[in-house]
Amino acid sequence: MIWKKMLDNDTQAAISQMRDSDAIWILKDADGCVMLTSEDEDGVPIWSSKSLAKSWANEEWSDCEAVSIDIDTWIRKWTAGLIQDHLMVMINPSQFEEEGVVITPEEFAESL
Repeated sequence: MIWKKMLDNDTQAAISQMRDSDAIWILKDADGCVMLTSEDEDGVPIWSSKSLAKSWANEEWSDCEAVSIDIDTWIRKWTAGLIQDHLMVMINPSQFEEEGVVITPEEFAESL
């Protein structure tokens, strides 16, 4: 898998943390899962821990809650849905890297 070499060490560590804890964290509000739009892509932001997800839930997203999804559910349900909707996965967005590391749902599923 050549694309794995392109992921930086922090992203690889985040994916390992998700794998080890069997949890992928998203933000959810009354309308569903939070989405992000960048200049190039639309996607679903995910985090490797509840605390990182909650740190993003401020200002306009202050009514969001951090929700975990186990890896099996992510692969079975979310990956196909993201592919169908032409959405990307945005890993660990933060105040410093607004959209995080952006990869395809297939690449993310393979890394898990």
